[in-house]
Amino acid sequence: MGFVSTALRWLDRNIERAFILVAYSTMSLIIVFAVIQRYVFSTQIPWSGSVPIYLFLWVTWIGCSYNVRRRSHLCFNEVRMRMSYGAQYACMWLDAVLWLVFGGLVVYFTLEQTMLAYQNFSIVQGTDNLMQWWFYCATPVAWVLLMFRAVQNLLADARRYKNKQPFIVAIQSVGAENV
Repeated sequence: MGFVSTALRWLDRNIERAFILVAYSTMSLIIVFAVIQRYVFSTQIPWSGSVPIYLFLWVTWIGCSYNVRRRSHLCFNEVRMRMSYGAQYACMWLDAVLWLVFGGLVVYFTLEQTMLAYQNFSIVQGTDNLMQWWFYCATPVAWVLLMFRAVQNLLADARRYKNKQPFIVAIQSVGAENV
């Protein structure tokens, strides 16, 4: 059981960063290889212009989930810090409800688009068998993860409220040292 819980904790802390690293690295390698091939060998892989764009979907949406997890998304902390403790907690609940409602809408409508690409056997431009729906899955998958992160944040806020701890905590960059 120790291995499973350790693996789940690692996934909880690193799933977004791992996805972003793999997708961004793959996207970068494809672009670098395509540029070298184009200017040195005067040829081009037909899919080198479309696959990086689709990979960017994964980078973007998983990055949104990562920012919600870290609470580094756009928010109005200056206004909230001036509110009473109870009003701050109510705003945290409002945040979570809005993330969940908006996420539900996004997942519903993007699943519809993904299913349409799946049912029509849509392939990525310039390829013979790379399916578009694999890349379209980025949006609903990332938004489900984002909604999970919003619930995690809400549970952490409930613990903070119960313990009378402050809600607004300064966000540090990954790897930043305490100054």
